[in-house]
Amino acid sequence: MTLRDAVLVALKEKNGQWFSGEALSEILKVSRTTIWKQIKTLQAEGYEVDSSPKKGYRLSSPPDLLSPDEVCPGLTTEVLGTKHYFYYPEIDSTNTRARELAAAGYPEGTVVVAEMQTAGRGRRGRSWYSPAIKGIYLSVILRPVLPLKEISRVSLVTAVAVAETLEAELNLQPRIKWPNDILINNRKIAGILSEAVTDMDGVEYIVIGIGLNINNQARDFPSGFRTTATSALAEYDHPSSRVKVLQGLLARLESHYFQLLSGNFASTLEKGKSLSMVIGQELRLDTINGFIVGQAIDIDDNGFLLVRDQLNTIHTIMSGEISILPPSHSL
Repeated sequence: MTLRDAVLVALKEKNGQWFSGEALSEILKVSRTTIWKQIKTLQAEGYEVDSSPKKGYRLSSPPDLLSPDEVCPGLTTEVLGTKHYFYYPEIDSTNTRARELAAAGYPEGTVVVAEMQTAGRGRRGRSWYSPAIKGIYLSVILRPVLPLKEISRVSLVTAVAVAETLEAELNLQPRIKWPNDILINNRKIAGILSEAVTDMDGVEYIVIGIGLNINNQARDFPSGFRTTATSALAEYDHPSSRVKVLQGLLARLESHYFQLLSGNFASTLEKGKSLSMVIGQELRLDTINGFIVGQAIDIDDNGFLLVRDQLNTIHTIMSGEISILPPSHSL
């Protein structure tokens, strides 16, 4: 444990009460000047540490930072984030960093988290709005032993985990817009970017990126988004603990992922179907093979979307861009 960590632990154990600089220096066996320098470091990191010449120091409120100090002690996971948790106050893209780590051999369960992204990425090269200390910007390295045809199951596993977290931690009612968007009242609150590296033998690794809007003000979202954005704050007008949401998200993601690896994908699939906002809807899909207009009728065992066109042909859609058509549209 570093001196900075020891000072932070000591302040936390006081539960908001004052801790004199003299007492801290005696306990940690360093000078009061050294203690003061560590306090300045913590304040620069975003910790609200009050100081008083007579009383000493106190941690006035737990910070809503996604640092290892705040997130890892409360994790209930077995693998995700338990050994390798990379935290950045600012980064270009958590997915880019996670891919670098995966290529370097970092194991399954490695987590990359940032307070801010300068080049956050969504699907099809789109950017992800990632302001500082507002959302959750997270990437996870997975190394599943799965047939290539089952890779899409991981995206649905992630979508269900995000949706369940919004239900349980924030009392929201999310819907999944296949394949990778989570919406509240038709406004996008979260997006998922899955990037897989495969070879002839199967999956080498998958990097799962998640962007989740938590404490963003509705007025702060840039204009011109393809789907109108929202956040937890915009939905019920009070800030939420990003730490608690992230801890819950990692726990649910791991649970559904372990079920998938054990051969029990059926329950996740059923939950995904129940949360789907596209099944039964008339759609226009932009796929690599062109446009398809039809009705979404189901999600199959691999997480692919089944669409019946106007000629009654059923298409299995592995990926694509979806537009939900108004009810009056005639196929």
